[in-house]
Amino acid sequence: MMWQLGWTTLPGLRGLSCSEFRATPTSAPDNERGVAIEFENEAQRDSFLKQLGEHFGPRRFTNAADAFDSVKAYVLEYAAKR
Repeated sequence: MMWQLGWTTLPGLRGLSCSEFRATPTSAPDNERGVAIEFENEAQRDSFLKQLGEHFGPRRFTNAADAFDSVKAYVLEYAAKR
């Protein structure tokens, strides 16, 4: 099943942070404003969302474009390795 990933980018004292990663089922992926990825089951999806939170939780970004591009690149790299 294809899932559209989303997340929240919030300002903080040390820069922008990404959190609240979520996945919404989709039949029309939108890779311009987000990133879509296919998972075999909900357990795999949930595990990956947790992985995103652990990886990006401590990171800070100087601007929203950098945050977006970093998350998108991470997801695409993960998908390519599978």
